[in-house]
Amino acid sequence: MAKLVTEHRLNLLLALILLIGPLVAHFADEPFLVTLATRATILALAGVGLNIALGLGGLISFGHAAFFGLGGYAVGILASHHQTYEPLMTAPFVISGTNQMLILWLVAILVSGLAALVIGALSLRTSGVYFIMITLAFAQMIYYFAISWPAYGGEDGLSIYVRNAFPGINTLKPLNFFLLCYAVLIVVLIAQWRMSGARFGVALQAVRQNEGRVAALGLSPYRIRLAAFVISGMVTGFAGALYADLNRFVSPTMLSWHLSGEIMIFIILGGVARLFGPVVGACLFVLFEHLFGSFTTHWQFFLGLALLAVVLFARGGFIGLVVGRARHD
Repeated sequence: MAKLVTEHRLNLLLALILLIGPLVAHFADEPFLVTLATRATILALAGVGLNIALGLGGLISFGHAAFFGLGGYAVGILASHHQTYEPLMTAPFVISGTNQMLILWLVAILVSGLAALVIGALSLRTSGVYFIMITLAFAQMIYYFAISWPAYGGEDGLSIYVRNAFPGINTLKPLNFFLLCYAVLIVVLIAQWRMSGARFGVALQAVRQNEGRVAALGLSPYRIRLAAFVISGMVTGFAGALYADLNRFVSPTMLSWHLSGEIMIFIILGGVARLFGPVVGACLFVLFEHLFGSFTTHWQFFLGLALLAVVLFARGGFIGLVVGRARHD
């Protein structure tokens, strides 16, 4: 109980720091720092998505960049058609583009969820290294398709000239867009926390620990894992939609296996299966990139040292390390 109370307090503190930091930067007239915080928030959301599959379900996926990129391309394609006033489809009925975030988010979530359903239905028939490689293979297939899709930029990517609209909010202002992304992250974190304590979350964790016993109880481990994988893909696709609006640009790099690895790094740095683990990991990643990237192109070396230290000396990541010390104190 003391461990849970300590971790909840730490999570609350981290949420306040992530909120207060950009507010201070805004009033100090540092919009670039607000944008950095927004990027960390969106990447954290992508990490939360993977953490549902990896942390709760034990599913090591190296293909989550596929869902991140599909969410981004869903936004980019619809926004581009809205900008050019050309319909996306004319037969059998007309489908036009849009710049409304609520519609774009819904489309991105549905597209990512459908992709996760198809990929998960096939990949989850395997396990271990085979599951890892199949998810990676699917992601690379989508990546190469995006490169060879000249209608939407191909290898050069696709620009979104004006950030999309949200009712009642001027999303062009950095602080407003940050607060919107922050609200989304907090809502998803609360939903994950509630889910982990619900029957589905308990069943998912039970499947991770002992698949045979869950099957003996009459439950289907395959269906439980597939549901978790789809939810995971939808959350990561949601993050991709926000990332497209942040940069006002989408490209095949959003689908690359490098990004899948980076999302997994967020979770390992912060703590696998920890609620705020991806948040801490994403913030550390952006911080390392900003601080060390300003004087060397090899800033990943320092990130690698941090990752190595976590793997060797802090198996529970940053969250586990802090909570463990608090318990000893």
